[in-house]
Amino acid sequence: MTATDSRATTTAQQPTFLDRLAQFGRTLVSPRGAVFLLLIVLLVAITVMNPAFAEPGQFIRFIQRVAPVAIVAIGQYFVIVGGEFDLSMGSVVTAQVVIAGNLIGQDESKIVPVTIFMFAFGALIGLINGLVVSFLRVPSFIVTLGMMLALLGAVLYWTGGAATGNPADSFREVGRGGIRNIPVLEILPWSVVVLAVVLALAIWFARRPFGRTIIALGDNPVTARYAGARVWWVKTSTFIISSLSATVAGILLVGYAGVHPSVGRGYEFTAITAVVLGGVVLGGGRGWVVAAAAGAFALEALFTLLNFAGVPSTYRDAVQGAIIILAVAYAATTFRARRRGRALETSPGGPPQAPGPDASKEQAANEASARPAPVPSTQRADNDTKGGS
Repeated sequence: MTATDSRATTTAQQPTFLDRLAQFGRTLVSPRGAVFLLLIVLLVAITVMNPAFAEPGQFIRFIQRVAPVAIVAIGQYFVIVGGEFDLSMGSVVTAQVVIAGNLIGQDESKIVPVTIFMFAFGALIGLINGLVVSFLRVPSFIVTLGMMLALLGAVLYWTGGAATGNPADSFREVGRGGIRNIPVLEILPWSVVVLAVVLALAIWFARRPFGRTIIALGDNPVTARYAGARVWWVKTSTFIISSLSATVAGILLVGYAGVHPSVGRGYEFTAITAVVLGGVVLGGGRGWVVAAAAGAFALEALFTLLNFAGVPSTYRDAVQGAIIILAVAYAATTFRARRRGRALETSPGGPPQAPGPDASKEQAANEASARPAPVPSTQRADNDTKGGS
C-alpha cells in the first residue's frame, strides 16, 4: 500500500461533520442526553413567559435554589446506580436542620464542633442502612423507609412539630450568603460554589476504580463478587455518601429555609425523580452523575414553568409520579431497542440457521478435545475435588 492509499484510508475512516451531527442527535434523544435537551427547552419556555429570568442575577438565584436538591440527587445517584434505594434522605435533611438550629443557637463557638457532629451523624445513619442491607439481607426499600420514619418521629418528638431553634447568622451565611461584588452576577452564592465542588468530586469519584466498582455492583452483583469486590463495603459506602450529601443539603437549607421539621420532607422522592429523569436505570448498572444533577435542574425548571403558568402547587406530587413512570418507560424502551439493534448487527445475514450434521460432528469433536482429562480416582484426588484436605 502506498502512502497516498494510506492517507486516503485514514481520511475515509475519520467521521464527517454529518456523522458527528448524527451522533450528537442520537445522544440528545438517548436517556442520558434527553435530560439536557429537556432542560434547555424548559429554560427557553420560562424565559419566554418571564424575560427577567434570563438576567444573570435571576438565573444564579435559580441555581442557588436548586443546589440542595441537586446535591441530594448526586448522593441518591450512587445508591441507585449501585442497585439500591435510599428513602431516608429527606428525614436526614430534616434531622440535620433541627440539629443545627438547636445545638448551635447563637453561640458561634459551637459551629465547628456541631458541624463535625452533623457529618458524623450522617455517616452513622448511612453506615447503619448499609450494614443492615448487606448483612441482614433486608431490602433497602424497607430499611431506609424504617429509618425515614424513625428519624421523622425523633424530630417530631424533639421539636413538638413546631419550628424551634435559630442558629447563628454566620452559620446561616453558608446557605444565604456568597461572594459579593462579582461583575455581572453581583453575588456568587456559596450554595452554587458548594454544588460545583460536590459535582466535581462526584465526577472524579465515579471515574475512580471504586466508583466503577459501584456501577459494576449494580449491573451484576455476582460478577462483582467474583471479581474480588467487597460487596458489603461497596454497598455500604453508597449509603454513607447518600447521607453525607443529605447533610450538606441540610446545612445549605438552614440558611434560607429556616429550622422547621418539614424542611426536608419529600426530598427523597424529589431526588429519585431527578435521578430517573437523568436517565439512571432503576436497578443499577447504568447512569451518569452529571445527568442526575441535570435532572434536578430540569425538575425544578418544570415546577417553575408550571408556577408561571398558574398551575396549582398541589399538582406537584402528581407531576413527579408521572415523570418517574414516563422516564422509566422511555429508558426501558430505548434500552430494549438498542439490544435488538446490536443483535441484528451481530447477525447481518439474517436469523441463524440450524447447523448441519457435519457441523454438529465437528462441534462435538472440538468439545471432546477441549474437555479436561479426568481426575484419577484416588483418595487424594477425591478429597481435593470435594474440597477436603
